[in-house]
Amino acid sequence: MANALLLLPTPRQQKLLNGLCTVADGRLILLDAPRSHGLLFVVQRLQQTIKQRAGVTWELVASRATPADLLALTLRLAPRQMRNAQGYRLTISPAGVEVVAHDEPGIFYAVCTLIQIVEQCGRELPCLSIADWPDFPARGVMLDIGRDKVPTMATLFSLVDMLAGWKINQLQLYTENTFAYRQHPEAWALASPMTGQQTIELDAYCRQRYVELVPNQNSFGHMERWLIHPRYAPLSEGAEPNMTLCATDPASLTFVASLFDELLPHFSSRLFNVGCDETQVGEGRSKAACEQRGAGRVYLDFLLGIYREVKARGYTMQFWGDIIMKHPELIPDLPKDTIALEWGYDANHPFAEHGAKFAASGIPFYTCPGTSSWNSVAGRTDNALANLLSAAENGIKNGAIGYLNTDWGDRGHWQVLPASFLPFAAGAAYSWCAESNRALDMAQAAGVHAFGDATGAMGRVAYDLGNVYKAVGRELHNTSVLARILQMPLADIAKKLPTVQPDDYQRAFESIDQAMSLLDSAQMQRPDAALIEDEYRLAARLLRHACRRGLLALDSSPATTTGLRRELDLDMFGIIQEYARIWLERNRAGGLGDSVRRLERARLDYQWYPFANYPC
Repeated sequence: MANALLLLPTPRQQKLLNGLCTVADGRLILLDAPRSHGLLFVVQRLQQTIKQRAGVTWELVASRATPADLLALTLRLAPRQMRNAQGYRLTISPAGVEVVAHDEPGIFYAVCTLIQIVEQCGRELPCLSIADWPDFPARGVMLDIGRDKVPTMATLFSLVDMLAGWKINQLQLYTENTFAYRQHPEAWALASPMTGQQTIELDAYCRQRYVELVPNQNSFGHMERWLIHPRYAPLSEGAEPNMTLCATDPASLTFVASLFDELLPHFSSRLFNVGCDETQVGEGRSKAACEQRGAGRVYLDFLLGIYREVKARGYTMQFWGDIIMKHPELIPDLPKDTIALEWGYDANHPFAEHGAKFAASGIPFYTCPGTSSWNSVAGRTDNALANLLSAAENGIKNGAIGYLNTDWGDRGHWQVLPASFLPFAAGAAYSWCAESNRALDMAQAAGVHAFGDATGAMGRVAYDLGNVYKAVGRELHNTSVLARILQMPLADIAKKLPTVQPDDYQRAFESIDQAMSLLDSAQMQRPDAALIEDEYRLAARLLRHACRRGLLALDSSPATTTGLRRELDLDMFGIIQEYARIWLERNRAGGLGDSVRRLERARLDYQWYPFANYPC
């Protein structure tokens, strides 16, 4: 039993001892901490698990005068005994369970570990000792809610529970126009945004689980959903695509400052991610200023203006570091109380080189890898794991203060949420302790801890379907061939992907079938198990469709393609119906139309023949 334990993250130090600890009914939990009432939720979470998995009840007490023979578990706050912040020691012996923690988060993380043990072992716990603490003080997940898909509150609450159980302690919701700014209703009218009350509720929910909900609002680039409106169009840089505020227009800074005044009071965090990535400085109205002062300086001056607004409101500014990295000579000019977010999503992204530059200038920074699920339908497993591990290892090497695993929604946010579960789990493991989790079997770990499937079958489906991108034989930057085939016009596929041939599509088709062959073997113990199965069937259907679409693009003969076009038209019609149904299971309606329109573009490619308007 002890040898079969699978913990996520794998603890830094773990030693198996002789014997078993029998979980007996009617015992007590001693919470030995100065602020015991603040930890009530932590204990209740454990009590619920023990009741469900072991069938026993343990009552809470807070008095050291409680007779020792009545105690089943002691949770002790003792920073002098455990000196590592967020750290804990967990000891299970035949006499009972003891936790010694540095701080309240340490007690919470010890309880998270104990819950995983009880879930796997029931009433007979293996005797062991664990000493554990994190590599990174901040271990976060950033979820994109700015590109079409805004999760329901139930989805967000469920995700927070899962991530907190893996010792993630920071959450950001990437926002462009999906907060309900009451001064700017036209920007979010069709977006089903997060409201102020919902943000406060989510913030409180996170705090109970020692997760910091960090406000996030892009404030420079990626503002296209604002700039399309006449009210904000004058603030644009004027480049194509129209997505960047003009850095030399004082009204741009006044505008984003007004957003800060509405957004920030809804959060208890004193951090604030202002974005500022992928800007178009110098490509339009600011061109003359850039020619005079340099594009890097124009960018930095606007960033410093944002910094002053953030600091004046009592917050620490986080910002994406890609633009300043193009002008490394300006890195020393950054304020030392900012936090740079060093991001990159390829397996070979130069985290070491870039992190060293921030470190040499004394700029605190996070390493920010990604799940690789966007622009892929089902993920890119091997790329994601390599990217996530590299970010952790090189972040540790260069003294990064945080790790932020990003999950984006580019081009319609087609991937289902469970496609990100495995890389979420990997990021949690690597950011907690890279050394002890480097060799962790992520398929099995995700199967057990993300999908609730002790057989490991669902984790293997997620892992293998996420690797279908490799079967095509050509890998692309930040996307997959099959996703690109669905996104680009049919007429462009052969010329833009000339090396992809029929055998490649056939090999990918076979890989999809092989990956999905284990789905019926999964035994997920989650309330949404049936939905997850449907989500993966939809992902596989989209990937199969992409293979057939690629084959169609290689065949120019009407005699052989008319039937295939009709089949693909029917298939895409069915995909869109299922896509909409599944979307609404976890997400709000706003954004669905925009996302579906991107699928409809692919369908239009099939409708040139006489039967285009047949009834479906």
